[in-house]
Amino acid sequence: MAVAFQNVNSESGLKKLDDFLLTRSYISGYQASKDDITVYSYLAKPPSAEYVNALRWYKHIDALLRISGVSGVGAGVIVEGSAPITGAVATPPADDSKASAADDDDDDDDVDLFGEETEEEKKAAEERAAALKASGKKKESGKSSVLMDVKPWDDETDMKKLEEAVRSVTMEGLTFGASKLVPVGYGIKKLQIMLTIVDDLVSVDDLIENYLTVEPINEYVQSCDIVAFNKICKISAVLKF
Repeated sequence: MAVAFQNVNSESGLKKLDDFLLTRSYISGYQASKDDITVYSYLAKPPSAEYVNALRWYKHIDALLRISGVSGVGAGVIVEGSAPITGAVATPPADDSKASAADDDDDDDDVDLFGEETEEEKKAAEERAAALKASGKKKESGKSSVLMDVKPWDDETDMKKLEEAVRSVTMEGLTFGASKLVPVGYGIKKLQIMLTIVDDLVSVDDLIENYLTVEPINEYVQSCDIVAFNKICKISAVLKF
């Protein structure tokens, strides 16, 4: 059933939108969609800082529209009591170097900075998760080295605070290592961080879903991806003289 909002430019309308986005990143589903664009187009200006969740969402959608566009279909949304603002939806910047190729391949029009998961990547992620769970059945507890990408909401996210929030997570068997900021494009950077985990004690899926992408850390973190996952092998050497 389509969600409905009443006059999103009024205090009561903004309050309802802010409360709705308290536990959600988008108007519907788990990715930006036409529903987000619809609500965005009805807002005459960015929500004030009083509406923290609505402002976070607005900045994120605004950044997506300026950078890569939004392709999700959505579940349907109704906005009553106000009219859409003309020109509210920005058009992603054109890439002159690819202008000639755009006519030949419409699928390459959108620039997705963070990238959509392919079926192969999803399968690989599932296999990594299965291997991680299977490792918990072993009698001897091993360790793994994980390289993770932590992505912000937009170019205005304080990356220092984002890293502090990530490192504030404490779990038995979890150790954070070196990190660096990697430019993505259009002024946006992502945090790439190393961590070591004890396989029997820490699940990377649990770390991401129940710690790094929930309140209060999700004020800074939009999503996390596993870049590399490697078992740490113990090597015993016998020296002969």
